[in-house]
Amino acid sequence: MRVRLVTPDDAGPIASLLRANREFLTPWEPVRPDSFFTEEGQLAALRAALTEHELGLGHPLVVLDDDGEIVGRLNVTGIVRGAFQSANLGYWIAQSANGRGLATSAVAAAKELAFGELGLHRLQAATLLHNTASQKVLERNGFVRIGMAPAYLSIAGRWQDHLLFQVLAP
Repeated sequence: MRVRLVTPDDAGPIASLLRANREFLTPWEPVRPDSFFTEEGQLAALRAALTEHELGLGHPLVVLDDDGEIVGRLNVTGIVRGAFQSANLGYWIAQSANGRGLATSAVAAAKELAFGELGLHRLQAATLLHNTASQKVLERNGFVRIGMAPAYLSIAGRWQDHLLFQVLAP
């Protein structure tokens, strides 16, 4: 497993992966328009993410399996500098790649990036209350639960509570 910065050429493979995993990801994602699942929709999303990257506000990555195939996405977003030096972490892994430790390894790579190249002090992640698999991924990577945020994000069409986790630079 490895991660790398997204490129516009990833739009087609990511769109295909999202379509194949649409039902699997629906309970964990915001409601998306049908256009999001097209190559054109993904190209627009990747270009926006790469613009944020150029501005130093985010780091959009793909997760690759041992064969170099894209099996998910990982995003360091909302980078804030100054006295905060913090960012948010989000990720998803295709259903076919679940249970192989890829999410755990990808989050470890995100920590390395955040506390190395990006020079951050803090990385935050949030999970739905019932997303115990993601909570375990975070905990295996040293994230600690810091609280619960009521109605934190609109997921699957409704505002849902989330558990908040953070990890600090060593």
